[in-house]
Amino acid sequence: MKPKILALAGSAREDSCNKKLIRFAAQGTENADVNLIDIRDYPIPLYDGDLETARGLPENAKKLKKMFIDSDAFLIASPEYNSSVSGVFKNLIDWVSRPEQSDPFYLVAFKGKVAALMSASPGNLGGLRGLFHLRSILSNVGTLVIPDLITIPNAYEAFDENGQLKDVKKAQGINALTEELAATASKMKS
Repeated sequence: MKPKILALAGSAREDSCNKKLIRFAAQGTENADVNLIDIRDYPIPLYDGDLETARGLPENAKKLKKMFIDSDAFLIASPEYNSSVSGVFKNLIDWVSRPEQSDPFYLVAFKGKVAALMSASPGNLGGLRGLFHLRSILSNVGTLVIPDLITIPNAYEAFDENGQLKDVKKAQGINALTEELAATASKMKS
């Protein structure tokens, strides 16, 4: 059975370079079932422990958490905001990580999963600094992060009008990373 990969960009912005990147990357493997989502479709409030105590997880946080739980792996294109992850994506991780009575174990949405990380940025480093922070966050919640990171510098010029990467070597690297993600997720499932 093919592993299930949840693919998402850590940006809510409509014309995000990372949304272009994740759309491109999500078509990169036939060895997995890929569920590509847009986090903009799941608005959630800023994490607040008092809100959680009073009302539990917001409905969209529950939907996101279920998608994370139902997935074997995560394919993530994360923008770099001030040398770290975007606030909207960190907030998503914070809500999805919250325990519920029905959870069989703590951090059920993340533990035992594998992730592949990439970033697109208009800068020369392609969002690399933010990926180091994201790797740390995901590792701390129990997700194995594949060592290779893909960055797309000068991202405003990186894609053609059809959303394809112009740089053939970068495109091949992304395809190799998604195949590695699918293979690692398959091994972890068995």
